[in-house]
Amino acid sequence: MPSEKVLEAKKAQVAEVADLLKAAQTGVIVDYRGLTVEEDTDLRAKLRNANVKYFVMKNTLLLRAAKEVGLDALEEVLHGPTAIAVSSEDAVAPAKVIADFAKGNDKLEIKSGFMDGAVMTLDEIKKLAATPNMETLIAKMMGSLNSPISSLARLLSTIVEGGVEMVDLAANKAGEAAEKEEAPAEEAAPVEEKAEEAAPAEEAPVEEKAEEAAPAEEAAPTEEKAEEAPAEETAEDAE
Repeated sequence: MPSEKVLEAKKAQVAEVADLLKAAQTGVIVDYRGLTVEEDTDLRAKLRNANVKYFVMKNTLLLRAAKEVGLDALEEVLHGPTAIAVSSEDAVAPAKVIADFAKGNDKLEIKSGFMDGAVMTLDEIKKLAATPNMETLIAKMMGSLNSPISSLARLLSTIVEGGVEMVDLAANKAGEAAEKEEAPAEEAAPVEEKAEEAAPAEEAPVEEKAEEAAPAEEAAPTEEKAEEAPAEETAEDAE
């Protein structure tokens, strides 16, 4: 008969496993019989990397723990060498890792499993194993969320770039229009210069006429001399 100390240790072990089963999102029970030490080590490493707890336990103790959390239906499969893989973080990981490993090693047999307090059939476990893991699901979800955001970003970028191009085009058009408006004013300047040049041309005849009129004043003494000349001749005749 087991000692009281041994019984207390078993009770503590059952309570600990019951807490694991209660906290687990999913669990998969397997028969590991036939696995080599190397194969078993490889399986444990894969499960550990997926944050899945894996341990071997006597069927009687595992059944007590299962009954404490309402998984009495597991009694049908709790015979022979039994190991269990549970995860409280990823509902897919235990089934996925176990199923992927079993594809390359038929010595590992899946007995049963559970999810959220309910026992699953083998078909349900296989379907769960085919579901993408949490990281893949998150990546796909983020991809689906980013897709419309990226499209919106590209659309907004196109609109902004188009707006900038329209502004530049409008500025160029305004500049060309301003140049066209200023061009006639620059061309009109020679006309004014011609008008200024034409003004001296009109004044020139007046000055020339004035200069031509000057000899007329010089001619006046000639007339005076002409008038004086007859006077002298008359005096001589008088003598």
